[in-house]
Parts: sequence; C-alpha cells; structure tokens
Amino acid sequence: MSQTLLDVKKLENFIGGEWLETGNTTPVNNPATGETVVEVPLSTAEHVNQAVATAKKAQKEWALVPAPQRAEVLLRVGNLMKERKERLSQLLTMENGKVLEEARGEVQEGIDMAFYMAGEGRRLFGHTTPAELNDKFAMSVRSPVGVVGIITPWNFPIAIATWKSFPAIVAGNAVVWKPATETPIMAYELAKIFEEAGLPKGVLNVVFGKGSSVGDAMVHHDDIRVISFTGSNDTGRNIAAECGRQLKKVSLEMGGKNAVIVMDDADLNLAVEGIVWSAFGTSGQRCTACSRVIVHEDVKEELEKRLLAEMEKLTIGNGLDESIKVGPIINKAGLDKIKKYMEIGKNEGAKLLAGGEELTGENFKDGYYFAPTLFTDATPDMRISQEEIFGPVVSLIPVKSFEEAIEVNNGVSYGLSSSIFTRDANRVFQAQRDLDTGIVYVNAGTTGAEIHLPFGGTKGTGNGHRDSGVQALDVFTEWKAVYVDYSGKLQRAQIDVD
Repeated sequence: MSQTLLDVKKLENFIGGEWLETGNTTPVNNPATGETVVEVPLSTAEHVNQAVATAKKAQKEWALVPAPQRAEVLLRVGNLMKERKERLSQLLTMENGKVLEEARGEVQEGIDMAFYMAGEGRRLFGHTTPAELNDKFAMSVRSPVGVVGIITPWNFPIAIATWKSFPAIVAGNAVVWKPATETPIMAYELAKIFEEAGLPKGVLNVVFGKGSSVGDAMVHHDDIRVISFTGSNDTGRNIAAECGRQLKKVSLEMGGKNAVIVMDDADLNLAVEGIVWSAFGTSGQRCTACSRVIVHEDVKEELEKRLLAEMEKLTIGNGLDESIKVGPIINKAGLDKIKKYMEIGKNEGAKLLAGGEELTGENFKDGYYFAPTLFTDATPDMRISQEEIFGPVVSLIPVKSFEEAIEVNNGVSYGLSSSIFTRDANRVFQAQRDLDTGIVYVNAGTTGAEIHLPFGGTKGTGNGHRDSGVQALDVFTEWKAVYVDYSGKLQRAQIDVD
C-alpha cells in the first residue's frame, strides 16, 4: 500500500523551496506491520544553518506581505488538505499506527486550523487606548518575531504541526520545522501542500533528523528567536534552560497524567464510554489520554464491571482495517516502557483486572501491540498513579468524597486535562473552578480539544504558553507600543500632566 500512496521511497529536506539530498537516512517502519514505509534523512547542524539562513532572508519579505494576503495561502492549504483528507489519513495511519477513524480526525483538525488561522489574517488585533496628553495617539500592535523553530512529536504528526506553523506563518514569521523521525511523512506532505498553495520559498523549511542533532542545533541557533516544542518533560526542561540562557522565547507542551472523576451520581454508561475512548483511543499515546479514573467508592464495583465488559469489545490490530479500534504502540521502546510499568504497578499492590501484557501471535506478528489494561485499587501515591506511561493503561483510584476526588486529581506534577462525570450542577461549577488543569471536561472524557480554544496545561505540563486558539499568536508575535504625538511640541509623559 505504501507504494501506491507515497510517491517517493526516500524523503529529502525542504529548504528554500527546494527538495535537497542530505546523505544518511534511517528507515521509517509501520508500527502495525514492521514494513519499511520510507527512508528519512538524518540531517546535521549544517542543514539547520542552511535552513535558518534561507528563512531569515525570506521572512523579511514575507512580513511585508499584508496579513490578509498571507491568510489566503492558509485558505488554499486548508482546501488542499480537505481535498486530500483520505489519502493523508491513510498515510498517517501507516507511519503512526493510529486507527483510520482517528487519523481522519487528526487531518480534519489541521484543516480546521488552516481555516481558523486564515481568519486571523483579517484580525491580528492590537489595541488603541486614550493617551494621557493632548494631541497624542496611543496603540499597541503585533509584530512577527522573525524565524521560529518548531519541534513536533510523533503521536500527532500533522495536527500539532498546524497548531504551531499556521499561526506563525499568518503572523509574518518564517518557520524551520523538525518533525519526529518516526513520523516524517506528514511533514513531507504538508510541505508539498504549502508549495502548491503558493507560499513563498523559504517561509517554511523542513529539516528531518534526530533531536540530538537537528533539534539541538535549532535550540542553540542565534537567529531562531522562538522554539515551540511538544514532547517529553526531560527534553522540554533542557530546551527551556538553554532558551533562557539566550533570552529566547520558548513554548513547551509536555506530559499529562489526566484523570476522569466519576462521582456517585454519574451516568455510569456515559462515564464508561468516555473512559474507554480517552484511555484506549490512540492506544493511550496522547498527552491528554485518561490514565487515572478517580471513582467514588459507592460506584467503584459497578464501574469496574461495566469497564471490563466494554474493554472486551475492543478490536486490536492494524489501523488501516476499518473494524479496528485500538492500533499498535509506536515502537519497541514505547512497548518496553509500558511493560516496565506493569511490574511496577503489581509490585506496588495495585490489582490487575485486565490486560497487562504484550500481544503476540499470528494476528500481531511484526508489530508492537499491547493489551488494553485496567488496574484497580490503586492509591494516589503509586508510580502508576503519578507517572506518564503513554500506553493503553488506566488505573482506578477509589475515593470517599468529591473533595477527596479534587485533591487526588490535583496531586500530580502535571496539569493538562481533567474530567468529571456528575449530574450535580453545584459540583460541576466547583470542579471547573478547582481542577488545576489547562483543560476541563464535564461529562466527557479527557480528550477532544477543539482548535479555537487554547491547548496546554499547568505545572509540569508546560511553561504557560498555549498552542491553538487565538492565544497561539502570543507565542509567535511581539507586542509593540506605538505613540504618535501630533501636538507639534515636545510633551513628556507623566511629567507634563496636570
């Protein structure tokens, strides 16, 4: 199938509007089958230098293009993505493993982001304000930062890239993008779409390679003034430290240890649907995936019974099969990490109710599969309740009250997404006030963010910036205050005020 969907066997960097040979490559394998889909370049710091030099030159001209005209490019990008949605979705499933249903949703997210950010081309609002002196005008406006670097993960290879690149481009910046080596095809396809949509050469540049070479070179490059990163906490902390040393703006979106709270008055059938979807969709490989269920002790046993019944219905396999609901784990390293946490959970005293093992046999040969897993009787301080596992694993933590549920939810180092199932309106409003996460869901799971609202979290999840929504523009713009004095004389603010 890869040969019929993909028009190349080896990818090349996209720099200055040209596809450039880079030398060393590494295979990209379909995690469902082990098949090599394409070869991806292993670029060097020199390739980054070339991309940045090209981007720096292109950005000066791009910033002078009126923002509504910049937005027209994004409109064309969105329409091209819409025309090619099914092909892009199948390619995404091939390189990432997520089931087609979810791949289509991710591509749609990119389409939505294109149209939304195109709208910002006719806004990019600043502010006017009364000046304190006569015959004086005061306002603030957004200005592009210059060259921005975006570093994106493998689990959402096109959606997260659009969250970052589209606002950057419409705001007048040029982009150097390092996609994950596990999932480079979406970057190749999106670069081709931008090329076809008429984006000037050099405004978007794609440099494939490892974080230790390409990513590190981007972070250290003096002419990249913004780094927008989604990935692990350890890497994010290192990036933040280096960007801080350079006084470089940095936006981080990292891990999550997201919980669904199920109260004693909850609609349990609805809660089960929400838990199963947000815990086992994308095989749990989402930063917003539900990995904890904080359940009132009065309904714990019933919830367990219903969860186990629904988990038995899950179909597992190659995501290109429309009947499959749970796809593979991205690679062996991801699989080994999940397996390690199975032993940790059992040694800590949690009770394993379902799953807990790698799936092997004829149906799963050559891929990386792990059974949807349910622990119960976990305590809030267990490692499986505190640490991000990034797999189809969920732990039930019983509590005695609403207040305890809030305390347990907030008692982790992350703060991305949370959810509560309850019919009590008072609890709904208390929960949305007291849950210390950047995203709160009521009577829904922990996944499903929409592109017109800010995406990001508190505490160890990030550093206060947001992807998506109009707030994403704050990452890629600087505020400039402008004063126009038409009095014909020198007026001194604060001093010449009566």
